[in-house]
Amino acid sequence: MPCFRPLLPMALWLLATPALAVELIIPTEMEATAQRLMGLAQRENRAYALVKSLTTEVGPRLAGTEAEDRARQWAVGRLEELGFDNIRVEPFAVPLWLRGEERAEIVAPFPQPLEITALGGSTSTGPQGIQGEVAAFESLAALRQATRESLRGKIVFVNESMARSQDGSGYGRAVLKRLVTASLAEERGAVAALIRSVGTSSHRFAHTGNMSLGARAVGSKVPAAALSAPDADQLQRALDYGEPVVVKIVMTPRSRPLVTSGNVIGEIIGREAPQEIVLVGAHLDSWDLGTGAVDDGAGVGIVIAAAKVLMDHMPEMPRRTIRVVLFGSEEVGVVGARAYAERHAAQLGNHIIAAESDFGSGDIWRFDTRVAPASLGYVTAITEVLAPLGIAPGNNETRGGPDLRFLREAGVPIAGLLQDGHDYFDLHHTPDDTLDKIAPDALDQNVAAYAALLYLVADSDMVFR
Repeated sequence: MPCFRPLLPMALWLLATPALAVELIIPTEMEATAQRLMGLAQRENRAYALVKSLTTEVGPRLAGTEAEDRARQWAVGRLEELGFDNIRVEPFAVPLWLRGEERAEIVAPFPQPLEITALGGSTSTGPQGIQGEVAAFESLAALRQATRESLRGKIVFVNESMARSQDGSGYGRAVLKRLVTASLAEERGAVAALIRSVGTSSHRFAHTGNMSLGARAVGSKVPAAALSAPDADQLQRALDYGEPVVVKIVMTPRSRPLVTSGNVIGEIIGREAPQEIVLVGAHLDSWDLGTGAVDDGAGVGIVIAAAKVLMDHMPEMPRRTIRVVLFGSEEVGVVGARAYAERHAAQLGNHIIAAESDFGSGDIWRFDTRVAPASLGYVTAITEVLAPLGIAPGNNETRGGPDLRFLREAGVPIAGLLQDGHDYFDLHHTPDDTLDKIAPDALDQNVAAYAALLYLVADSDMVFR
């Protein structure tokens, strides 16, 4: 997920930028076409049909597995049926991690089961499990204060909550405990690590998610799991009695050698400047607990459907090429995004702008960018076109979706259509990420916004760098 920043209205950027003395206006006929495309997009329901197909015919799509391979086959087939150009899979290697048995329990003083799930990349406890006294910390910062070897033989428990927000801004802080608790626990002599789930749900299921590549690279041997929020609370209540609390954890995940994953690409070739790329993406893989409907089947449906709107309802193709990229293996370290940036490094200068849908299926409510100040007038004009969809001006500091990281670092301008994520982290990386959580009309609003954005960028000669 992106690292969200506070809102700064686009109007303030305009006032602060002398270079915008000359107002840039979208031609009337282009605005009319964008409005027409938005209206058509909201009547087609294609995105929902795509998500339904993906989550039913493939289901969960863990990176590197046979299921992710079937998802790539599904994507190629759908892009072919819809008439995209230059459809291809660009392969890359990815480590394979497979979930095994997972359970936990309080052994003493109050014996009872705990609901856990292994974190991606975790090592195994072995079939006999690991047992130890719990050392609890109210925050990751408190754990960092513990000295080396001070937790020898114990099970670390970080019970830090995540704040709910519309823009997901609580995630950036909360996810840190998932990324580094195992390595910090190992440095301090602990035998296992538990964290309160990185999520906002109060339901009794745990949120999975990958640990940092850095932690895995140094060979952390400490098994790590997330507790559901109610179980984290229950464990804390047991600890509050002041007696030693002993927990047993059994997890048997397996790591395998490198296997093949890949990015799936389809294009609408530009009529005048085919070498100029307007990239729109989502990630095709998912975690294995749910069916990956919200994260990120919704994004897959949205970006394919948005591009298809232009293909079906424009008298001629846009002047620039629209490239739909369905990134592979995002959940295990944005591996596909790195592979794409490396493979296309020589062409990134021709990437006009990039956008990604990877924040669920809620309505888009804000338009953020990361573009040159001189193009902010055009951005404001786009925002005005999007206004009937309930989309407000945002800021010029977006980081975009996670798969845009390496493009952003290479200087590619970014467009961010921010969705309402007030309940996104109730579902994120859980068994509850299923199709019934998606409202078709919300997807249609997303498709309309993306269709208008793609058209107004791809059929223009505006430079955003």
